[in-house]
Amino acid sequence: MARDGFDRLIWLGLAGTLAALAVLLLGAPRGSDARQASSLDKGIERELAYQARSAFLQKIYGPVEELRAQGEAQRALLKLEELGRAYPGEAHGYLLKGAILQEFGALEESIASYVQGVKLNGDYVDEKSPLSMQTEIRQLVDRGLDEIGRRARANPDNRTLETALRNLYYLQSRLAGGCE
Repeated sequence: MARDGFDRLIWLGLAGTLAALAVLLLGAPRGSDARQASSLDKGIERELAYQARSAFLQKIYGPVEELRAQGEAQRALLKLEELGRAYPGEAHGYLLKGAILQEFGALEESIASYVQGVKLNGDYVDEKSPLSMQTEIRQLVDRGLDEIGRRARANPDNRTLETALRNLYYLQSRLAGGCE
């Protein structure tokens, strides 16, 4: 079998590999232990992902929040435009923009911005998500349905109001658990 030193080295490596596999197979968790460990791992992964996302959002949108807190909403909107070019698929910027526009009284534009954000990331309407902004969006929908609904009934040919109502119904549907 072992004719020379190289053959002995190969057989020794093979025996070591088999011993390592045996240790791994015998030491691996089984049945409910494996499921519990897997569930724990997924929970840890979710928590780590949330913390990383929160840190990212704070880093990127922190300056916008500071400008907003200082009452410099115009500069905050300009900063959001700049960030929107750098991160065009980031939903958080649309939700911030919607909140600022709502403070300015631009209700239809605010609703449209919230819709863009929710379409990009449905976590913002998910009650269980750490990113949930369900309360703010629900208040916007309630206010919008009242105000825009009244104006739309008085002006049935107004396309802008019709679009805003359609956006409100979309947000209302997503809040109720509907999907795209």
